[in-house]
Amino acid sequence: MTHTENHLKSSDFITDIVIGMSDGLTVPFALAAGLSGAVSSNNIVITAGIAEIVAGCIAMGLGGYLAGKTEQEHYESELKREYDEVERVPHKEIQEVKDVFAEYGISEEGQTMLANELAKDKDKWVDFMMKFELGLEAPNPNRARNSALTIGIAYFIGGLLPLSAYFFTPNPHEGLLVSAVLTTICLFVFGYFKSKVTGQPPIKGALKVTMIGLVAAAAAFGIAKLVG
Repeated sequence: MTHTENHLKSSDFITDIVIGMSDGLTVPFALAAGLSGAVSSNNIVITAGIAEIVAGCIAMGLGGYLAGKTEQEHYESELKREYDEVERVPHKEIQEVKDVFAEYGISEEGQTMLANELAKDKDKWVDFMMKFELGLEAPNPNRARNSALTIGIAYFIGGLLPLSAYFFTPNPHEGLLVSAVLTTICLFVFGYFKSKVTGQPPIKGALKVTMIGLVAAAAAFGIAKLVG
């Protein structure tokens, strides 16, 4: 009987989609809802909504890029430090390897044998220390660029969904009603699949994502009404 293991491997990609799509669905919807309580023209809502989506794409994408670059620079800095320590204080690094194996219940004799074998290959030795001592995996060299594009595109798509209702309705009030229904469905579907992919209870996750989006929109709408 064949045993198949299902693990989530593209976690960075999924994380970026979640970040971009969740904010894209929530922020432009909240903005449009707020404006719907204060203006009488769909053109104002559409213009402000598009401006927010463009600005949001740039800001979110830039944030993803900077986060990816920081991750890459941090890894390279720690990698350089590990190579330096292997050269200067090999006995200390060997002891750290033994300490790692000790945590897994390996005997003293086994620790020494494994540490000495590992120390024969400097690159593998350093790679081992990066993963098991520091908990760092080598990031994709294109991580920053990919993250910026994924978050920006996801935000753009997410933002257009609630705003699209104002293109084919006569006034902001009706636009808000259609947008609310459309966004609620999108939030629920997005929350469902996000939770399913990440191994969480799908219905619970879908309801949580939906409620966060609707509460944000309701707050913006209420504030705009009060100010108006």
